[in-house]
Amino acid sequence: MEKLLLHICCVGCGVYVSEKLRNNYQVILFFYNPNIWPAEEYEKRLAEAEKIALKYSLELVKGDYDHEKWLEAVRGHEADQERGKRCLICYQFRLEAAAVMAKKLNCEYLTTTLTTSPHKNTAAINETGDRAAARFGIKFLAEDFKKCDGFKKSSALSRELGLYRQNYCGCEFSRRA
Repeated sequence: MEKLLLHICCVGCGVYVSEKLRNNYQVILFFYNPNIWPAEEYEKRLAEAEKIALKYSLELVKGDYDHEKWLEAVRGHEADQERGKRCLICYQFRLEAAAVMAKKLNCEYLTTTLTTSPHKNTAAINETGDRAAARFGIKFLAEDFKKCDGFKKSSALSRELGLYRQNYCGCEFSRRA
């Protein structure tokens, strides 16, 4: 099977996508989310990603948690509305790092669980992922994982497995929105 790096933003979305993709790809989970605040929330989400990796026997690669670097990237966009410029910068920030990791791990494909959420701009995520992957000679699997009740399936599977589901995207700015 071809190797696919799956950028996983949270287990709520990641559990369904991981289960779906592992039938057709050798999936490697990549938890890279320096946008998540506070650090305790980051650790909680990482622990859930570790549970999913164990449950489905998937490799989990952990990116660095450098929240200050992420804050620098979005500086000047703190007050943007959700789905605005700050979110576009955040998608790019994380998907470029994912493309670098996919190349390093010799993956043929890259994709992200970000498109599972009904609150995210799928077209923007897929365009960003496609550009990032192309720079490194990787194919981006442009999916809308919320289609065919993907978000509902993800929510149900999370509840069934007793997984933590957060109530905000991740950054301090989305938390207050």
